[in-house]
Amino acid sequence: MPGLDFLVIGGLAALAGAIVQSSVGLGVGLVATPIVTMLFPSLMPGSILVAATVLPLATLAQEVRHADLKGLGWAFGGRLAGTPLGVWVVAAVPVRTLGVIIGGMVLAALGAGLWHGRVPRNPGTLATAGLVAGATGTASAIGGPPIALLYQHESGPRVRATLAVFFTGGALISLLTLAAAGQLPAEQVTAGLALTPFVLAGFLLAGPVREYVDDGRMRTAILVVVAASAVTLIVRSLV
Repeated sequence: MPGLDFLVIGGLAALAGAIVQSSVGLGVGLVATPIVTMLFPSLMPGSILVAATVLPLATLAQEVRHADLKGLGWAFGGRLAGTPLGVWVVAAVPVRTLGVIIGGMVLAALGAGLWHGRVPRNPGTLATAGLVAGATGTASAIGGPPIALLYQHESGPRVRATLAVFFTGGALISLLTLAAAGQLPAEQVTAGLALTPFVLAGFLLAGPVREYVDDGRMRTAILVVVAASAVTLIVRSLV
């Protein structure tokens, strides 16, 4: 069983991340990963991947009809291709280096989107975003930004439902691939299950925030969450 320190610190991080994700569409990995990586590196990435599998199911129970299933088909193709790369990264790259690389990639994608305006969403960009998400999501439990940036101009329910489908399927793919490669210790799974009550509580508490974000603030919220998470991950990795 994970220690009390993990339950308190990791649980609060997962709770905060769940409130953000239940409102914006992503956040559990973005908020909790830097904290858990810094303080409990042996429990990464499995613990957050397990928690990231549970939360989207609650979102889908409310908003599944809004999901862009056609676009997700291309994204999942890329995710399947990127997952083995993420497994290799977990085994080969030091945690601190990995944090800087992933944070830099997220900021680069964010900057490109802001510089060029609306990024076209087509089979090519969806598959590429899925590939990057597969690699980074498997390696660090942060796989949401590439897909979120492609849907940043959509409505709140569409963003949340689409990302929820992607996160559920993607996290399961990553967990199964990590397990097959011998990179998913039982203690990581146990720690992730211990975070489940916290992420569900976050979903229940997120109602007012969801309403606020849906009132024309979804794109701004996505960009702020993505940027803040990338900077946090880089700073934590360098300290």
